[in-house]
Amino acid sequence: MRIWIDLANSPHVPFFAALIPEFKQRGHQVELTARDYAQTVELATKAGLTPFVIGGHGGGKLTGKAGNLVGRAASLAKWARGRGFTLAVSHNSYAQIAAASALGIGTVTLMDYEHQPANHLAFRLASRVIVPGSFPETALRRYGAARKKVKRYQGTKEDVYLARFMPDPDFAGTLAKLGVSPDDVLVVIRPPALQALYHRFENELFAAMLDRLSSHPEVRIILLARTETQRAKYAEMGKANLILPRQALDGANLIAASDLVISAGGTMNREAAALGVPVATIYAGAWAAIDEALVQENRLLRIASSKDLELLLIAKKRSAQPRRALHVRNEVVDLILAP
Repeated sequence: MRIWIDLANSPHVPFFAALIPEFKQRGHQVELTARDYAQTVELATKAGLTPFVIGGHGGGKLTGKAGNLVGRAASLAKWARGRGFTLAVSHNSYAQIAAASALGIGTVTLMDYEHQPANHLAFRLASRVIVPGSFPETALRRYGAARKKVKRYQGTKEDVYLARFMPDPDFAGTLAKLGVSPDDVLVVIRPPALQALYHRFENELFAAMLDRLSSHPEVRIILLARTETQRAKYAEMGKANLILPRQALDGANLIAASDLVISAGGTMNREAAALGVPVATIYAGAWAAIDEALVQENRLLRIASSKDLELLLIAKKRSAQPRRALHVRNEVVDLILAP
């Protein structure tokens, strides 16, 4: 088959970078497009991928998002027309799904968050919907995913690319250039995705958490901003132990080197859980069932109040215990390529 993959956000890069060799090993051809948003293009380049860049971000307003989706879908359709694609694959790239559907190309979408409003579009248009085993059946029905086109895998999307991960010892040099020494308590944090459809509110706990971490002189905080505007906002705070990298860092190595990960999103928390690194979520929106499962398994700590913040252990971590769910990658590949 000729497979078209669209990278619409930075977490999609390591996921598909792990799947592409599997597709090629089975004799399929792959072409990529990418959206110029967050660190998606930069990370893709560092991963050795060469996507054709089409479109960017629509901003924080719903009207801008809608217009951007329509415009990018049209541009993607123009690019894809006549290229002979058999299958379009994404992790809920709404523009690609719309474009591929208009061109009569079979579409596969993967998704792990049941509270994303745009699932209404993706699940109805896609030919196949692939979700984790914990994804609620009620959400699939609500978003219009016909039962016959839904497939499930046991694990998380982060297991796909982290089950075989081994830390790079040279990454310590990268941290040193950022001002982080082996004796420091390294905390990696990810702020809320305030422009996302699923996160239309402020997260006051995140600001309180940042203040608490900043009061510990032994702590070095690496904050991974989602946009340049967000980066500038936190830089204005002038916190001495807050590091705001300008370039995209290798996420898996960064998490493996950290003593604590705290995110107001989802992917980075699940990456830390897969790598056995202490992790806490400070996400204030509707929780994903997959994250609830991680809490029940004691692989993820939930911060929902000021008291939770006070109880947060800030110290050097013990040895990590990675999950090593080696079966998930092959399972996901089989589901994507199934007739």
